[in-house]
Amino acid sequence: MEPLFLKPVFKERIWGGKALKNEFGYSIPFDKTGECWAISAHPNGPSIVENGPFVGVAMDTLWKEHAELFGNPKEEVFPLLTKILDANMDLSVQVHPDNAYAKANENGELGKTECWYIIDCKEDADMIFGHNAKTKEELIQQINEGNWNNLLRRVKIKPGDFFYVPSGTIHALCEGTLVLETQQSSDTTYRVYDYDRKDEQGNLRDLHLDKAIEVTTVPHQVTGSQPSIEVKENVEITRFVESDFFSVYKWDVRGLSSFSYKDQYLLCSVIKGEGTLSHDGERYSLSKGTHFIIPVGLGEFSVDGDCELIVSHP
Repeated sequence: MEPLFLKPVFKERIWGGKALKNEFGYSIPFDKTGECWAISAHPNGPSIVENGPFVGVAMDTLWKEHAELFGNPKEEVFPLLTKILDANMDLSVQVHPDNAYAKANENGELGKTECWYIIDCKEDADMIFGHNAKTKEELIQQINEGNWNNLLRRVKIKPGDFFYVPSGTIHALCEGTLVLETQQSSDTTYRVYDYDRKDEQGNLRDLHLDKAIEVTTVPHQVTGSQPSIEVKENVEITRFVESDFFSVYKWDVRGLSSFSYKDQYLLCSVIKGEGTLSHDGERYSLSKGTHFIIPVGLGEFSVDGDCELIVSHP
């Protein structure tokens, strides 16, 4: 039993850039690399184990064939997906379905509730988060008229901010933002507006207005996060959210810190600094951009160093 270190999968996006290379040192395959699927068992991009007895095994296979590593869960598919997003340009204005709608309309796919930790952003950055329509009729009218300035809500953001984004929330990251995203394991997005951008072939990207209008929560529900902080031995643990889909924390490690999670597997991403993870006499190097899973039953382990991690579990 040992931690499972994972090789990410990278996705080309029209809005992507080179921040994943410049900030994390990844060898990115595209000039417009928008997404790092860091911890994924989704069929559109499963991560690969890089160490130990399961080296070379894809996460979706591991979930099916070695369920004991995850506490023998009942879910058919691995429930979460961790990404790092480089919004070098504005993302499309979009919305995601819930579980029931996705199951019925997207071949059994999970819905997509997600959350964002702002790793970095340009000065005076903002994002689109919600809308101002009071009824579905008003939402449809504003979309049809292209009245985006009145319809869409914008909020200011800064590094260290956290946002919980339930399914049904209209949203968009904007230019100059680097984000760690924890989400349900889904690849379903309904575009509402894409700034009339064209792809490399000169075509407008598809919109999905009928589905988007169906799934959008009206009126917008404000879902602020109320973090709680626990200070332990050389570590400050911030709990950002505890929802039906996931719990998300930040570990701010400043020295030797001990942990024990006997009955819960953890998804861990180093977003700053470096350190060492120790377990059962073995030591594993941690650096910015390292992603790993602590399997169920690992027991006690320690992290020593000066680093920050985003940690989640179902």
